[in-house]
Amino acid sequence: MKIRPVILCGGSGTRLWSDQKHHQPKQFIDFGNWTLFGKTLERIKNSIFDYPIISTNRKYINEIKKYLRLKGFKKYRIILEPAKRNTAPAILSSVLIKEIPENQPLIFLTSDHLIDKINLFNKSIRQNQKFLTNKNIFIFGIKPSNPSSEFGYFLSKRAKNKNKVTKFIEKPNLEKAKKIIKKNAYWNSGMFFLKKKSIIYNFKKHQNRSFYHCLNSVNKSKFKNNIYYLNKNDFLKCKTISFDYAILEKSKDINAIKLNIPWSDLGSWKEICKVYEKLKHKYQKKKNIFYRPWGRYTNLYKGKNFLIKELYVKPKGVLSLQKHFHRSEHWVVTQGSPKITLNKKKFILKLNETIFIPVRSVHRIENPYKKPVKIIEAQLGSILKETDIVRYQDIYGRIK
Repeated sequence: MKIRPVILCGGSGTRLWSDQKHHQPKQFIDFGNWTLFGKTLERIKNSIFDYPIISTNRKYINEIKKYLRLKGFKKYRIILEPAKRNTAPAILSSVLIKEIPENQPLIFLTSDHLIDKINLFNKSIRQNQKFLTNKNIFIFGIKPSNPSSEFGYFLSKRAKNKNKVTKFIEKPNLEKAKKIIKKNAYWNSGMFFLKKKSIIYNFKKHQNRSFYHCLNSVNKSKFKNNIYYLNKNDFLKCKTISFDYAILEKSKDINAIKLNIPWSDLGSWKEICKVYEKLKHKYQKKKNIFYRPWGRYTNLYKGKNFLIKELYVKPKGVLSLQKHFHRSEHWVVTQGSPKITLNKKKFILKLNETIFIPVRSVHRIENPYKKPVKIIEAQLGSILKETDIVRYQDIYGRIK
């Protein structure tokens, strides 16, 4: 039996746009002729997968339909949530529709993850399908590339050809992350693999009341043009809770599929800057390189209310002491050790370290060393022009 992919597509993207009134959902941000939702759809265009089910809300219907057309999906189902109730009700309601048989293997994917080495990802799915039962759940773990406080983790032990999950750790601080990584902890990717029967079994056991509210909401739903409109009255009775809290941390039969592949949820501008650093050869154009007395900058990509740049600060190069009225900035150091001024503080940043420059903050980059400095910069705001610079000091005489 083919695997049915279920894509959770309800996130609002507020983590990236917390300082702006009009934020964009992360899964639909155009990062340069590609979006995370588009890449998610591309991943399921494989013979092991059946047609997709997408759980979302009214706000995103048009965007979702647009991408389904662009990626050539003629058959699909959309489960429309009438209100936000977190991932547990979203997951449950998306599989209770009658056209999904109880023995159906299901893979739950979020719409906003970036995954490389798709062949290895799909191979791991095929290898573990034979281990699915009517009660167990497989979660996909990612081998950490660095200690991070942005993700949840889990610990596991090998038992009967499977990796049995022994403990979940909610987003730890950096010190704790370093310690648990030494114990072979993996990031919890938020992707799951299980049978429909297992979802029903686990919800009846651990979230019985929510199960029947969800079931009623699905049974009373209206179906039109590939869309299930869930019954609002019953859906609102569901507890607002994540799948992790509702099921994963209560079930005793959770297994891990461990992956050592490039993966990111692009949940921060640091992660987004790293992607552009990795792919910058695709975005670099001579016409987008601008030379300055302190070095040069390259405009890599201009999106909606954001601009990604690479700054090259030559040895002994010093940018002006400045501020902006209309934009904030995130910097990630990719080479060298710049000296940073941020308001009244001065400090040295090291490789891979990041800093946030709020709107109206007085700031400066200096390179006091012999090695060039490189920084990937993400500018966020409604005005992203060089005219939005107020200079206070400049060693190159550029203050009028």
